[in-house]
Amino acid sequence: MRFRQGLLLFLILMALSALAFSAQPSARVIQGFGMNPTDATKGGISLPMQIAVSLTVMTLLPAIIMSITPFLRISIVLHFLRQALGTQTTPSNQVLLGLSLFLTILIMQPVAMEVYTKGWVPASTGELTSTEAWDAGAKPLKNFFVRFAREKDIKLFVEMTKAAPPRTPADLDLNILIPAYILSELKVGFQIGAVLFLPFLVIDLVVASVTLSVGMVQLPPIMLSAPFKVLLFVLIDGWSLVVGSLVKSFYQ
Repeated sequence: MRFRQGLLLFLILMALSALAFSAQPSARVIQGFGMNPTDATKGGISLPMQIAVSLTVMTLLPAIIMSITPFLRISIVLHFLRQALGTQTTPSNQVLLGLSLFLTILIMQPVAMEVYTKGWVPASTGELTSTEAWDAGAKPLKNFFVRFAREKDIKLFVEMTKAAPPRTPADLDLNILIPAYILSELKVGFQIGAVLFLPFLVIDLVVASVTLSVGMVQLPPIMLSAPFKVLLFVLIDGWSLVVGSLVKSFYQ
């Protein structure tokens, strides 16, 4: 039950991460979706425009989840692992993406809960304005990005945007932290994938050397090495080791 609540909360918060929070206490049902029908009378965005913006954000939700969450690192590592095993399409893309998604929910659930309690709840009850709620809800995300974004990548985007050098990590904007986090995760994902490749590469080299020495030149070495690689991976309980290491890397 707790996991289902976390799943629902995570999906909702990722969709609302790019929406402004409404601070009016009236029209609570519509405000629950970040919309306020009275904005049009106050010179704000009309309700149809708010709906259009919300639908646009929903279409960007998959890209948001894949880019600014642990989904990026996990999916890269799992695809490298499949290539190293040489099993072609087993597990399928749907299985790997599904595993990556549920591991991402597990890791991001505390961050999403903090964003919800500090940003969305005060905004929906009228305790904070839209700007204040956005700043409060963005702090947990900033803390998460700062933990995993490399200083080198952050410096790169600070120089590219010609922004003022931040005094503390809290002074960094999301438009700097997000691309820096993506670059850092890409680097880490490829590093882990390269390490995973090494033991299986050794097996491929040994099998290729044996087949060439006995004159089996017409039989592809990968056909002989694949069963050995799968057997080794199963014997060492590889899935548990890889997934456990990936999840633990986000809690260090």
